[in-house]
Amino acid sequence: MITNKEKRIHYLGFDDKWFAIIGILILGISTAIIFTPPNVDPTAVELVITFIVSAFFSACDWLINRLILIRLRKLYPSLKDNVKRIVLLFFCTSVTVIVVDSLGFSLLSWLAETTGGNAQTGSFRVRSYTLIIIVFLTVMIMAIYEAIYFFGLLKRSIREEEQAKQAIIQAELDTLRNQAQPHFFFNTLNTLRDIIDQSPKEDAKKFVDKLSEIYRFLLESGNTNLISLKSELKFAKAYIHVQSERFGSNLKLNWDIPSTIENKLIAPMSIQLLLENAIKHNVVSKSKPLVINVYVKDDFIVVMNRIQKKSTQVPSTKMGLRNIEKRYELISDRTVEIVNDGKEFTVMLPLMEDSFSKE
Repeated sequence: MITNKEKRIHYLGFDDKWFAIIGILILGISTAIIFTPPNVDPTAVELVITFIVSAFFSACDWLINRLILIRLRKLYPSLKDNVKRIVLLFFCTSVTVIVVDSLGFSLLSWLAETTGGNAQTGSFRVRSYTLIIIVFLTVMIMAIYEAIYFFGLLKRSIREEEQAKQAIIQAELDTLRNQAQPHFFFNTLNTLRDIIDQSPKEDAKKFVDKLSEIYRFLLESGNTNLISLKSELKFAKAYIHVQSERFGSNLKLNWDIPSTIENKLIAPMSIQLLLENAIKHNVVSKSKPLVINVYVKDDFIVVMNRIQKKSTQVPSTKMGLRNIEKRYELISDRTVEIVNDGKEFTVMLPLMEDSFSKE
């Protein structure tokens, strides 16, 4: 497990190969310096022996505590187990260092006596002080490991939370799209019924042909949250062509959309729903033709019509407007603007650059 790079990265959060090598060397040198009393002038051989023994026991400290750390991460892998894992880790680290370095002190004392050199282990007080310093250094090293691991867990937790939010948003968007399409289907069937009642069969056939083109668009854009303005305009104009079969010249559209912005993005069926809403709630007749203006203003698509209330009002569910507003809330920080001054009804749809602009 120690030598396997993939497992190191999995359990430690990073590849600690060079961190361990350099850390052991620094810890070994630090231990050798701390261990050597200031009033002793050791020989070169004693310095080498002291460093080798210190480095050996530093490596033992490091690797044993690293194994303990990995074991604890297997037992307590999640963020909620952090406190339990950290307390156990620091307790085990302290015990390990005390046991291992006590053996190191004993070994160095034995070597000093055997070789008749000057290296001294010092009094119990000095040895205890030295041991506390080594415990502190080792705990700091384990704290670095734990901080890196915690940062990795936090990033993963945030990523999973974002993915969950995106999944919820996507489910809501799918629901809203599924609401809009049957609503459109119901209204177009009503229109077809009126054409069959009032017009020759050929007109009804043409209407069905146009309707098939519209539903082809709905199928193609069914899984997207935003589409190009160019595609949405093509769909909206096809819808108006279908409605013209019913209303003729009594329905007038003024389109003022520059081709330079047609690659910007908009919610599918949004313009069409606004056009449908205008036709549904206003008089469309020879004496009162309905004029709808569609144009661009300050990075918004504006759909505006003069209010011509029907004498018998069609019950309004406001589903179309709510659907558009909710979709924009889910995919963008920009909102749909609706203005009704009693004379004109205006809706402004934000144009976007990204396919999913809400962070």
